[in-house]
Amino acid sequence: MKISMHTMVVDQCAHMLRNLSALLDKGLAHAEAKKFDPAVLVNARLAPDMFPLSRQVQIATDMAKAAVARLTGQEPPRYEDTEQTMEELKARIAKTIDYIESAPASAFEGSEDRDIRIPLRDRTLEMKGLQYVRQWVLPNFYFHVTTVYALLRHNGVDIGKRDFLGG
Repeated sequence: MKISMHTMVVDQCAHMLRNLSALLDKGLAHAEAKKFDPAVLVNARLAPDMFPLSRQVQIATDMAKAAVARLTGQEPPRYEDTEQTMEELKARIAKTIDYIESAPASAFEGSEDRDIRIPLRDRTLEMKGLQYVRQWVLPNFYFHVTTVYALLRHNGVDIGKRDFLGG
């Protein structure tokens, strides 16, 4: 059985983004139950030089939408990165899921061999589609989703591996 690029990117990222949204729900419920401002969680960091939870969500969603766009030969949609509440972060996740799931599987045909260029601050990465997914998209995506999980858990939200993996 051959695993498609669509399955590796769209199905996997959409599943994990839904789990991420559920994690934010639990974070919001925790803040309400403990009677503290949810902005504490939105702005939480594991270390002073790390991005806060809000930026972790933004980067995870950016990874998913950029992957779908690049692999299907499109320009990634731009989001403003202005989310400051759990509700705004959840709306961004929902918008990203809608976008990535709108790409038909047929649009990914041949994408494993597509030339991908990723402009960074100081350089441009160039690789084929399959290498891009395996060595850039999925590791970065999971890093940022995992960091959100760790931030919430570190701040006392009652979540576990089952919440991260989903049903």
